[in-house]
Amino acid sequence: MNTTTHSIGRTVAHESARAQIAGAAPYIDDLPELRGTLYAAPILSTVAHGKINEIHTAAALALHGVVAIVLASDVPGDPILAAFAGDEPVFARDTVQHIGQVIGLVVATDVMLARRAARLVKLDITPLPAILTVPDALASESYVLPPVTVARGDSDAALARAPHTLKGTLEVGGQEHFYLEGQIAYALPQEQNQWLIYSSSQHPGEVQHWVAHALGLDNHAVRVECRRLGGGFGGKETQAGHLAVWAAVAAAKVKRPVKLRLDRDDDFLITGKRHPFSYQYTVGFDDTGRLCGLQLMMAAHCGFSADLSGPVADRAIFHADNAYYLQDVAITSYRLKLHTQSHTAFRGFGGPQGMIVTETILGDIARQLGLDPLAVRLRNLYSDEPLNPAEPGLRRDTTHYGMQVEGNILQPLLSTLEQSSQYQKRIEAISAWNEQHQTLKRGIALTPVKFGISFTATLFNQAGALVHVYLDGSVQMNHGGVEMGQGLNTKVAQIVADELGVPLHKVLATASDTSKIPNASATAASAGTDLNGRAAQFAARHVRDNLAAFVGGLDGVGAGAVTFQGGQVFTPKTTRTFDAVVQLAYANRIQLWSDGFYRTPKIHYDKTTLSGRPFYYFAYGAACTEVALDTLTGENKVIRVDILHDVGRSINPGLDVGQIEGGFVQGMGWLTTEELVWNDKGLLTTHAPSTYKIPTAGDIPAHFKVDLWDAPNTEDNVGGSKAVGEPPFMLAISVFEALRDAVARARDDGAVVQLNAPATPEKLLKALTQVR
Repeated sequence: MNTTTHSIGRTVAHESARAQIAGAAPYIDDLPELRGTLYAAPILSTVAHGKINEIHTAAALALHGVVAIVLASDVPGDPILAAFAGDEPVFARDTVQHIGQVIGLVVATDVMLARRAARLVKLDITPLPAILTVPDALASESYVLPPVTVARGDSDAALARAPHTLKGTLEVGGQEHFYLEGQIAYALPQEQNQWLIYSSSQHPGEVQHWVAHALGLDNHAVRVECRRLGGGFGGKETQAGHLAVWAAVAAAKVKRPVKLRLDRDDDFLITGKRHPFSYQYTVGFDDTGRLCGLQLMMAAHCGFSADLSGPVADRAIFHADNAYYLQDVAITSYRLKLHTQSHTAFRGFGGPQGMIVTETILGDIARQLGLDPLAVRLRNLYSDEPLNPAEPGLRRDTTHYGMQVEGNILQPLLSTLEQSSQYQKRIEAISAWNEQHQTLKRGIALTPVKFGISFTATLFNQAGALVHVYLDGSVQMNHGGVEMGQGLNTKVAQIVADELGVPLHKVLATASDTSKIPNASATAASAGTDLNGRAAQFAARHVRDNLAAFVGGLDGVGAGAVTFQGGQVFTPKTTRTFDAVVQLAYANRIQLWSDGFYRTPKIHYDKTTLSGRPFYYFAYGAACTEVALDTLTGENKVIRVDILHDVGRSINPGLDVGQIEGGFVQGMGWLTTEELVWNDKGLLTTHAPSTYKIPTAGDIPAHFKVDLWDAPNTEDNVGGSKAVGEPPFMLAISVFEALRDAVARARDDGAVVQLNAPATPEKLLKALTQVR
């Protein structure tokens, strides 16, 4: 590919980077406000579970500037949110289900006044029994959705004949999204009962549906626009819809525009997190560490309503194998209802919670057998090795849910990283270091990732786009995806530019808008570029084909003989500028705009049995991480990271490396410092930066090397690329495993390491002294 005339494959700057650095990229709170705009603040439950007796609003209403109190009785349409489970009210009505549940809003002329007034509302609530722990939820069968079991083979028999067995438990905490731009919505009444909603949402189409449902309107009466997000990570997939509905209901009552922006503390208390998980397992294995059988119980802490817990827990089942073949396996998944915030999507969408337990198991098997954990991991990888020499047609290449692992590069990728990271040499160096140092101990781990790409709900794997070519040859494109810092608009612009053969600067991306692309799927599941990029490519191709047919007619050649490149249009007879061709085409009434539509091929699965092909392809990667651990304090530091990650044929290598680095660091935070703590009353006590610790620049290792695996996607994906948003997050499991390795080396007793995540200093100290 000639990179001087093509955009795909080049590192080009994010389309908003300069504006963002200069503070000139507007977010919703930066938009000019219409005259008469009011501000809302939430009234929050102070009880984890209770019956609402009375809401005393007199003190709040007495403040000058307070315009209204909005409660459940003020919802014009359905008082239940339009979520698929139908189990969450717009505002709490008769009961409250968690501390921080929104009971209503105060609407005032000033945002700080609204917040002060909300705290003056007195709530008379009779406490009811609250379920706050996993054992209590399991014992009382408190579920938001029924349990699910997926099995293959005979796990009981496999465990009975296994040379070795191991039982264990694991607790993995949740994670706060901590987007820099908090949850926000701005609702503006329009003429004839129409609405314009500015929403910081990963799913404008769902916001449109939810707002219309709550206002009792048809969807066409509600337009939702979003130019960019200041971070989402899944936290704005469904739960941005709450803000939009609340603001719209308030605006409908006061008949004026209403903005609702949560402050950071309220955002923590109201919104859901990554799902915490609890596990119990029994695993059988042979002398080489190869798995013989596995029985695994996963308990997802879902909070008080279903939200996206069903598909999150399903994906945890799908990714419980990570990169490894599971022959005889039984996985049971419980979706537990607790009286806490309703947990929601987060980068990886259950995949991290599925992978980490298996990586933990393999690490413990290695320690039990006195083997190198990498050797055990390599022993269990998916491969084309026959299950039985007598039956060569049956191979170790099919997942426990029935999907063949195609395009498998796990073995060469891990071997390449093992060599480039000098893994074996460093193990020797670490052993020598640990012998010489009594307090500081080092550990290392190399772990793989195999992550399925597609929405598990098949219907979401579709996208639309519009491409408009103007008379001066400039191009405007619009698609249903949302730009949230990941570079989606930049990549799609690169695709459109190459399809039309024009310089990248000629292509402009516009805001996500439900009046342009209807029924768009969420920007999630790492599928933003796969879906919207292909749809935009098809839209541009339609325009290009129109122009090619026109120019071919002018020169008496077939349309296939016309090429577009570098802002020029070539035929065997002549060369014209793209701009000139556009003007000629317009004068001859040739259509210069088009739509494009794409639906992901090949995918299918039975959601009742969780079997089939839920993913179009797999993205692969591996990380080698080295850590240092202070055995007296539990303080630890990541000192070296080497990553080799598969993005197919990269559309924009610079953006992809940035996503890999960011995903890894966010995953590192999940597994080390980001600890969510609820007290025995159900109050989230870590609800501010003072008590909740995300990674900082000081946590980045001095050696942080990212390489891209150089091979195109074997599936016909746009540009030969692969998704990059979520898969790198799981590379950070290598940090957790490296810390467990450091603990094991410090103890030097050959025992498995009981360490729950996040691996805080306190938990590491406990693991250093715990006897199993």
